[in-house]
Amino acid sequence: MIRIEEATTKAELKKFVKFPFSLYKGSPYWVPPIIKDELETFDKSKNPVFKDADAWFFLAYEGNKIVGRVVAIINRLEVDQQGIKKMRFGWFDFEDDQKVSKALLEKVAEIGVQHRLDYMEGPVGFSNLDKVGVLTEGFDHIGTMITWYNHPYYVNHFETLGFVKEKEYLENKFPFSNTKPELFVKIQSLIKRRYGLREINFEKTKDVLPMADKMFDLFNETYSSLASFVPITDIQKEYFKKKYISFINPEYIKFIVDKEDKLIAFSIVMPSFSRALQKANGKLFPFGVYHLLQAKKKSKDVIFYLIGVHPEYQNRGVTAIIFNEYYKTFKAKGIENCIRTPELEENTAIRQIWKHFDPVIHKRRRTYRKDLK
Repeated sequence: MIRIEEATTKAELKKFVKFPFSLYKGSPYWVPPIIKDELETFDKSKNPVFKDADAWFFLAYEGNKIVGRVVAIINRLEVDQQGIKKMRFGWFDFEDDQKVSKALLEKVAEIGVQHRLDYMEGPVGFSNLDKVGVLTEGFDHIGTMITWYNHPYYVNHFETLGFVKEKEYLENKFPFSNTKPELFVKIQSLIKRRYGLREINFEKTKDVLPMADKMFDLFNETYSSLASFVPITDIQKEYFKKKYISFINPEYIKFIVDKEDKLIAFSIVMPSFSRALQKANGKLFPFGVYHLLQAKKKSKDVIFYLIGVHPEYQNRGVTAIIFNEYYKTFKAKGIENCIRTPELEENTAIRQIWKHFDPVIHKRRRTYRKDLK
């Protein structure tokens, strides 16, 4: 008998966060989150996303044993302002038992029906900066700190329960040795002269912060045409600045401005923290902080987190300037592998940007949907 209970107290939410630690125990591919950070993400007094979203946290029990979890999410910006009547769900993990996945998803559907929503889709987070998608290929590749990992049986559960594919995401990687500077060094110089552009590089995090709001504004402009886009609000900008910017090496953030110093492109790259997070095993102390700092300084793998180019400058070769700056930075640091975050299969523009690097698709993931009756 499967029993679904809502997690509302700090103790219950901690159980919610810690469930995957047992589900993926011993996996060389699962990357655990920092428990404290995950709890803060779910803290309605700390995460400003809850000003525009509602969330319910559910645990599935068989007897006294936790066998699954899910977050049911309504993003009111999406539902009320954009008119997309979607019930979101994420952080969906479960043992290989159809009764468990069915009970959890039925609970999500129940809330969606109560709020007169048209369909449910997941796994997704609260916004576009959260993790997305269930892994469908690439189970033997280590995850990243910004993606979910899951067992292969998840896909079968969705399809058996009548869910259909909604969006497909691709994850690519390529060795830094694939980078051919002759493809962008000359052209980036021409592009800068033609449009009066210049690059801004950073050495200190405090220099990035004053420009971070402009970066988030440009992010909203750049990605607004993609499916599932929900804009980042002003209060969320402050939260993301505090939470993420200090995590990223300032030299891995690149800005391009025009002759009036208006931001027209940006890129954020992160060192890979995957191995460090596995060593930390959810805890910052006593040694987790040390492992993360070591990765920040010494990781030879980098993750291209975001690239944004103002719509007026898209298809004008601006990314050549960005690549030229990263080439100099990565060569000095001895970077070996470049990994891209999940990108919508329909986003052909992003694939065009990377085609000369001979990337390999090493993972696929998707979201699933089901209409609500």
